[in-house]
Amino acid sequence: MRGVRRRLLVLAPVVVVLLLGELHAHLVGHYAFTGNRRFAWTAGYILVTELAVYLSGVLDDQRAVASALWASFGAAAGGAAMISLAQLALGSLLLPREVVGGAALLLFPINGIVTLSALRSQRRGGGMDRVLAVLGPDEAASLGDDLRRVAERPAEVVEVLPVDRVLAAGALAGGHLVDAATDREATVVVLGREAQADEVVVAQAAVLHGRGMRIRTLAVFYDEWLGKLPVSDLERVSLMFDIQELHAPGYARMKRAVDLAAGAVGLVATLMVAPAVWVVDRLANPGPLFFRQVRVGKGGRPFTMYKFRTMPVGDTETEWTQVADARLRPFGAFLRRVHLDELPQSVNILRGELSLVGPRPEQPHYVDELTEKIPFYDIRHLVQPGVTGWAQVKFHYGASVGDALEKLQYEFFYLRHQGPVLDARIVARTVKSMMRAQGR
Repeated sequence: MRGVRRRLLVLAPVVVVLLLGELHAHLVGHYAFTGNRRFAWTAGYILVTELAVYLSGVLDDQRAVASALWASFGAAAGGAAMISLAQLALGSLLLPREVVGGAALLLFPINGIVTLSALRSQRRGGGMDRVLAVLGPDEAASLGDDLRRVAERPAEVVEVLPVDRVLAAGALAGGHLVDAATDREATVVVLGREAQADEVVVAQAAVLHGRGMRIRTLAVFYDEWLGKLPVSDLERVSLMFDIQELHAPGYARMKRAVDLAAGAVGLVATLMVAPAVWVVDRLANPGPLFFRQVRVGKGGRPFTMYKFRTMPVGDTETEWTQVADARLRPFGAFLRRVHLDELPQSVNILRGELSLVGPRPEQPHYVDELTEKIPFYDIRHLVQPGVTGWAQVKFHYGASVGDALEKLQYEFFYLRHQGPVLDARIVARTVKSMMRAQGR
């Protein structure tokens, strides 16, 4: 259901814009619709509208009617606004107003109907996977909380069974797991570490698998539904996968080329923004323009990272950063919300100390503490740290060792799936966060 909704929202701008363009060409303007610059602008309108669909968040699972309507409006009006500004800037008003305005007027109710229908279905439990899990106490305690955070695929836990309850049935061809999955109308059965090792549990899961039900280990479920690695599997699978940056030279070269291009663009943007930031800093946040801090990079090597300063002189950023840090002044908070404070890191990218995408580098004393407390923490230093990363788009700033452990689970997911597609997803989500001022 979720996939159908997304396909409808992505396909709607293509159909609506092309249909209105064709109608205007034949009924109003009496010109050839294709093979001219006007058609090129029509294609551009479709592209910017698709961008607005993504940035508005209308493709995400909405939690309230108001947010669903705002996202629907942003998806429809955003494309119209962007293409209108582009035409004005280039002095080429070839795309008819009837097409631009008409598409926005049609797409808003289409987006609204699809999104509100999905919200209604979600509240009734439709479109969500129903998860029956056979887990140990520690595994069960975290699964529900993890699903209530930002999941990659919507799901709800309908029941958690301890292994001994499944074993009590004692039958290989059926048993309590089969009955519970049927009664609860489960769509996915998840097996924890202890359950995977027991032949009775596995045999009952096999019966369900033969009936068409999806069976997942806890690690695979976390990977597919949550985009992270469960804590219980950090030690077991921490070395059992290839890391593209290490094992695929072609990807590493391509990643560096992308970094150089992004660093060059970022440096130009830094030089353009720096005077305005300096002027406002003189009034709102007196002190040096740049903030320098030692971080740990690839191979455990320290380097100096650059940012626009967001805190008053005298306040150090060596403590854990909070989601709403009291040390931030209003202007500094604004820089963080729109991620402008990160622009000077383009220098670090060009120097080869940072990548555009990768695990976020930490301060040396935190690395020492976390390496001692968290298994295999230093594996994150096998790859180049990044300006943005999977943990950054999935989780808030780390404010404790517990938060660092949470982020590490997302970073291990990134290491396992590192590649151009995931990098592009991370960059796109970061841009969306910037456009919606969701940085912290």
